[in-house]
This record gives sequence, C-alpha cells and structure tokens, in this order.
Amino acid sequence: MSLAMSTRVLFVCTGNICRSPMAEGVFRHLVRQAGLDEIVRVASAGTHGFHAGEAPDKRAQAATGRRGYDIADLRASKVREKDFEDFDMVLAMDWDNLAALQQAAPKPTHHKLQMLMRFATEHETATIADPYYGNAQGFEQALDYIEDACNGLLELVKRRATQVAAA
Repeated sequence: MSLAMSTRVLFVCTGNICRSPMAEGVFRHLVRQAGLDEIVRVASAGTHGFHAGEAPDKRAQAATGRRGYDIADLRASKVREKDFEDFDMVLAMDWDNLAALQQAAPKPTHHKLQMLMRFATEHETATIADPYYGNAQGFEQALDYIEDACNGLLELVKRRATQVAAA
C-alpha cells in the first residue's frame, strides 16, 4: 500500500469564534465521512487573538449543530508564524483576513494563502461575511457558503490523496 499525500488545512477568520471554527467543523466532518481523517489535518485560527481560549460563538454552535456538526470542543487561537510552515493551505474568509495573513506570512509561504470561497461551486461570492454583529440568519448564510466551499475543497484533497497513492 502506498502512502497517500497528507494535506494540512488551516481556516482563518478574524477572531476564530464564528466562521473559521464553523469551517473547521464542517470540513472535519466531510473528511471523516470520506475516510481521509488519517491523512488530512484540519484546524482554525484567527488573525486577532482577542477571543483566544474561548469556545465558538453560541450562534455558530447552534447553526452548525442544526446541520449535524459539533464544534463545541474547539477553542479560539491566533495564527502563529509557525502555522505558515505547518499548513499546506491557509484559507481566509474575507479580503481583510487575507491581507492580514499576507502581512504576517513569510514570503516563501505566500502561495499557501487563498480565499476559502475559491473552492465554492454553488455560490458566486468571493467572501464569507462576518456574522458576529448580525442575527442568526447571517450564521446560516455563512454556513451555506462554508459547506459549498468545503465540498469543493474536499474534491481537491481527494485528488491530492489519490494522485500520490497512484504514483
């Protein structure tokens, strides 16, 4: 049996209590369903550390819970310089997050920085708006976008895994 290529994905939003933990929970679930949890590592972090150590926003937990994802065990953390080395893909939720990552990341790792929504196939938007200051509907919409993009991302990860396994 040949060893499949592992993929390490870091989802990033501003405070790591809404969008990125939702994305981590959704993608972790999809990866497990696909039987790839041995080779795909999933995590999330924020460009800012003001919620470090906190559980995801209650509204994010409620929205994901209604769709069968459990994110209650996740805790907010801030992106560390080491993350740019450790992860293969660092996926931002919006342009501000991407700009902050571009400033923080060492130049040789800039190719790892992308927008999560570039993997979406159903929705045309480039960004996932921060639902923090809005209502529950904002969390539902963010989750619609996240599920779409994570499904597209899973296809890429599956291709990566099988390309190396077949080589």
